[in-house]
Amino acid sequence: MPSSISNSLLWIFDAFERDPTYVRRRMFGSDAAYIDGLLCLVAADRDKPWNGLLVCTSRERHAALIADMPALRPHPVLGKWLYVPQEDPAFEGAVQQLTALVLRRDPRVGVEPKPRKRRSESGLPTFLQ
Repeated sequence: MPSSISNSLLWIFDAFERDPTYVRRRMFGSDAAYIDGLLCLVAADRDKPWNGLLVCTSRERHAALIADMPALRPHPVLGKWLYVPQEDPAFEGAVQQLTALVLRRDPRVGVEPKPRKRRSESGLPTFLQ
């Protein structure tokens, strides 16, 4: 069931609106930005620790991104991705830097999304039939 709650952080994705490959999708009660088919950023406007911007990346890229943006840290639950909480004083600056990196197709940001499980004609996942 779609959520009727609006995400106050959707402004983050305004920078992507002119990119023809940009797609926004709901993900775990948050909103995700895809560019060129890669999952890049997740704007989470929920309770801690899901209140801020998650950067979809790999652990091998953490050090380089943190060196450029010290406000970033591994997400406390989803440690493979980096995170900047909304209450961090550097939040807006980090958002600007990260959206610029995404638009420049920086290889440190973005992961291949896992394929969605297909549903059968009955609407039930195949493992429930």
